[in-house]
Amino acid sequence: MRLSFLLLSVASSAAAQAQYQDPPAAIAKILGAPLTPVASVSPDRKWLLLIERPTLPSIEEVGAPDLKLAGVRINPATNGSSRAFTATGLALREVGGAGERWIQTPSGARLGDMGWSPAGDRVAFTVTGPNGIELWVADVATGAARRLTEAALNGTFGNPCGWEPTGKTLLCAFTVEGRGAPPAGSTIPTGPVIQESEGRAAPNRTYQDLLKDPGDEKLFEYYFASQLRRIGLDGAIEPVGERGIHPAVSASPDGRYLLVETIHRPFSYLVPYSRFPSRIEVWDRSGKVVKSLSDNSLQEEVPPSFDAVTTGPREVRWRADEPASVVWVEALDGGNPATSATARDQVRMLRAPFTGSAVVLADLEYRLSGIDWGRADFAVVSESWAKTRRTRSWAVNPSAGAAPRKLLFDRSAEDSYGDPGSFLTTTAGGRETLLFSPDGKWAYLAGDGASSAGDRPFLDGYDIATGKTTRLWRSQAPFYEEVVALLDAARGRLLTRRESVQQPPNYFVRDLETKRLVQLTNIPDPAPAFAGVTKQLITYPRADGVQLSATLYLPPGYTSTQGRLPFFFWAYPREFKTAAAAAQVIGSPYRFTRPSGASHLFFVLQGYGVLDGPTMPIVGEGDREPNDTYVEQLVASAKAAVDKVVDMGVADRDRIGIGGHSY
Repeated sequence: MRLSFLLLSVASSAAAQAQYQDPPAAIAKILGAPLTPVASVSPDRKWLLLIERPTLPSIEEVGAPDLKLAGVRINPATNGSSRAFTATGLALREVGGAGERWIQTPSGARLGDMGWSPAGDRVAFTVTGPNGIELWVADVATGAARRLTEAALNGTFGNPCGWEPTGKTLLCAFTVEGRGAPPAGSTIPTGPVIQESEGRAAPNRTYQDLLKDPGDEKLFEYYFASQLRRIGLDGAIEPVGERGIHPAVSASPDGRYLLVETIHRPFSYLVPYSRFPSRIEVWDRSGKVVKSLSDNSLQEEVPPSFDAVTTGPREVRWRADEPASVVWVEALDGGNPATSATARDQVRMLRAPFTGSAVVLADLEYRLSGIDWGRADFAVVSESWAKTRRTRSWAVNPSAGAAPRKLLFDRSAEDSYGDPGSFLTTTAGGRETLLFSPDGKWAYLAGDGASSAGDRPFLDGYDIATGKTTRLWRSQAPFYEEVVALLDAARGRLLTRRESVQQPPNYFVRDLETKRLVQLTNIPDPAPAFAGVTKQLITYPRADGVQLSATLYLPPGYTSTQGRLPFFFWAYPREFKTAAAAAQVIGSPYRFTRPSGASHLFFVLQGYGVLDGPTMPIVGEGDREPNDTYVEQLVASAKAAVDKVVDMGVADRDRIGIGGHSY
């Protein structure tokens, strides 16, 4: 009897409702401040859209229903993601003048999925309310915004709407009209859940939030099925095609066709929806099937290695520099990197009206990692192989089919110091293509500019004929400044994002000819209380000679006379194939740093020292794998970091804690 009473008492105590605890005042003030706005440049390069973001989601958002289906978490009340990006306000800033205005959004609304119209004269965005997702459109000239749809959009796969090339209509996914109430779940099974083994080894990755039973399958179909509709700026709505589970839909550059993926049964309890059977089809504007490109089967047996891929067409996309050409890649080795093959991937293309045979654009020794389309005679095809960390980029002539190609870059993906950067692109008519000089002879590269002194972003001109690069600009200390967009290739006008240790990130127009720098925004410091924190990029050796680096933070006003501090390390071990790559410095000493969210940097405001990002490379050179000596190298890196801060006289060896990511 006494035992029963004791158990009842414990249960009652555990069920009591606790109150939320407030952080110290200095931390609460920072958490209440908005984050630095995210900026998006209009396609015509005339406007900057500034997206205001809260530091933390509201308790209502955190406590909203969370339904886990096929690898996705959704809010069943809104039929959208329960982990969606949320903004609180939208502002416009004229790049070449003094124009500035707020977009008139609903008070207190949760905004998301912003998208410029092809001409840059309008901005579409979604508004998520307690019962669903609406589509709104704002006029850039006035800032006025208006609602185009009811709260009936289907955001389970992310952004439910996209502009069509004319800029006069948007294509949106809606919840299925008349679908009724959601299927009722049951805790009493109607029969066993049966999964069959085929009698062969089929190792797979471990995924979370998968379907578990027939009840989940019905819920997946209920929430993820959609009806596509075309929405005019006047609010007119036109249904397009048959309803279905459509994870990807995109209009061709000329607007005449749609590329649609449709998931169908059988579903799986072992893999997420991206591995479910799916049809990929070309539709006309009304939704009639013009061409069936593939019907991929269930992919439950893809090897778990990084270089393994699914069989059948994948990465099916429109070619950005042609009116209506579909491009995709297929594995030539069955998707298994353990299979011996001289070529791993093949890039194929099929032009409208999609009646002939696909042409081969390239056979690749590695896996395709991306294509940057430029013009009829120039595109950049990139490939990579995770096991060896190699990455290569080729200049190809798409008009010549599988003609000989020119090697642009061939390097280790781990070599940050040797990274040539990424090619800049421009957007016209909703299509993103390579940016060329006015005479067509140059393309442009921008990158982080990693070096032994830290990152120094740069802009290079790339001579297409010779393959030579010319340094046009590089960030200079004591600032960290990166290229956002090349506004005018002829005049050398850049849009940059510039910051320093004490100055928050703001946007500038930099003229390379006149050397003039004009500030566009005046975003304040979101956390002035953190301004007195001391920040330092430090380097130190590991016992085996590998050079390591980290960012050291000390509390405001700290001096050595105050003695040694308790310390907190925040680390993320990474694997490397060479010690040289592992020794490269990561980050910049000139970045503006402020804590937000669940940040470990809040320890600094409570009297701790923080060692942020101490590099902990796990090197597996040659035939050796990193896991062969993982623990030994991890311990050696941690010891080197501890020894460094102790030798500097700032840390107490007996009061050091550690947290972070990875295994």
